[in-house]
Amino acid sequence: MVRPRWQVVRLSAARRFWLGWDKVIATIAALNLAWVIFDVTYVPLRNFWLQRTLFPLPSINLAIPLPWLPDITPAYDRIKGIEPHQDTQSYINQFRRLETAAANKGIDSPEVRQLRLEMVVRNSQLIDENPFVSSGKTGTLEKLKNRLRSKAGMDSAKQAAAHLLGDDHLSARNWEEERQFWNKRILPLAATNYWRETDENGQAIDRAWQIDTPFQILFLLDILIRSFRLKLRYPGITWRDALLRRWIDLPLLMPFWRLLRFVPVTERLSNTGLIQLEPLRAVISRGVVAVLAIELFEVITLRILDTAQNVVKSPRLPEKIRSLCTHQSVVDEGDPELAELFRLWLPLILIQVGPALRPQLIALVGHVLRRNLEDTAIPAALRTLPGVGNAEQKLSETLSISLVDSLLNLSRNAGDRLGQKDPVLESLGVETADRFLEELAHKLETGAVLERSQELVAIFLEDLKRSSMSQLRLQRDVDELITELDGLNFSSTERLPKPQA
Repeated sequence: MVRPRWQVVRLSAARRFWLGWDKVIATIAALNLAWVIFDVTYVPLRNFWLQRTLFPLPSINLAIPLPWLPDITPAYDRIKGIEPHQDTQSYINQFRRLETAAANKGIDSPEVRQLRLEMVVRNSQLIDENPFVSSGKTGTLEKLKNRLRSKAGMDSAKQAAAHLLGDDHLSARNWEEERQFWNKRILPLAATNYWRETDENGQAIDRAWQIDTPFQILFLLDILIRSFRLKLRYPGITWRDALLRRWIDLPLLMPFWRLLRFVPVTERLSNTGLIQLEPLRAVISRGVVAVLAIELFEVITLRILDTAQNVVKSPRLPEKIRSLCTHQSVVDEGDPELAELFRLWLPLILIQVGPALRPQLIALVGHVLRRNLEDTAIPAALRTLPGVGNAEQKLSETLSISLVDSLLNLSRNAGDRLGQKDPVLESLGVETADRFLEELAHKLETGAVLERSQELVAIFLEDLKRSSMSQLRLQRDVDELITELDGLNFSSTERLPKPQA
């Protein structure tokens, strides 16, 4: 019994379990891919995670703070082997001591004045030693120096720092405003610098494998389970082939090129129905077709025409014709497929299909005979006599019935004979075809027709090649054809109005 389209297929308990398992693994693989993307981009984007501030246009001083993001740098820096750089951390700690002392004793106290001088010295050391080189952030130091110059209105960053922390500047300015400048504009740049541990081979320490290993073990287990399920479904398949069927999952097990996991993750999400990729596949296919359709068709057309030209121009054309003879070819035992096909179809048409058309054939032949009788057989003057029209109709009906019955009887007899195997008929037919091919090849070898025929056919194929290529280039753009195809697909249920007769 055919299942109605609206009736949902009920899955067995085992199928539901494995479908749920595949969805869970696909979700875990998607989470793992998200973590891999975060891990790969963490070091280049560490400034963003440290400051939790987005700069959409670096050329414009526009910052969008994101305080709701968690501060993950203290924890994830340890996984990447990242530690605060000693020089920049000492620079930050020096300002913290200055800030604490100024809050307790005032900005003009002797102790705070000494701390301000030490901060100026620290700033000069930071500029001279440039500790940002180790982390590849030389541009950060230039940004720090530019901000000091811009704030003080001086050309030297060292002199600018000395001026901003000097007695003359702080006496005229509010210390709270200056503290905000250092905390928001200078110290965050210094905090972005870091030092990264290296192993004995000089490679940066990366402990991300400790997080990735449990995922890889789970993926390996799932691959083995999928291979076992495939082996149960197709017992004839070998274990090696069952494992090779899951070659697309190989990036899930590789500790390198981890971004390639996008491929198996996408395949798993699509197969489990968690995402729908058919529209995307259709768009990609349409783009590929739009690029390659005309070029591919031109190549195929040229290949076919070139092959035909080579066959026609070949001096061995008579030998190729002679090779079509039955005694020149190697065939399997038994009847040829084409002969067997004719033996099935001809009796079907002559015995069953033809007699079923008897009423229509009689009406058709009768109409044709009646028209001929009206035009030629009976003069116009006699056609007005009573009874002549009926006699004409009776005559055409009798003739059409006799003619159709004779043809149908002949077709039945021919169909009966063709339906039976006749070795003599087959032998005579094969002998006639072989003799025809042999004589044709012999005459082509001995006469002057071959060269002229080859030349004419080659010229015809060359003209066909040029005209077909020109027609292809003059046709509409492939994008227009695809648009027309979309219109046919999306409006397939709509019927165009038929023209009135």
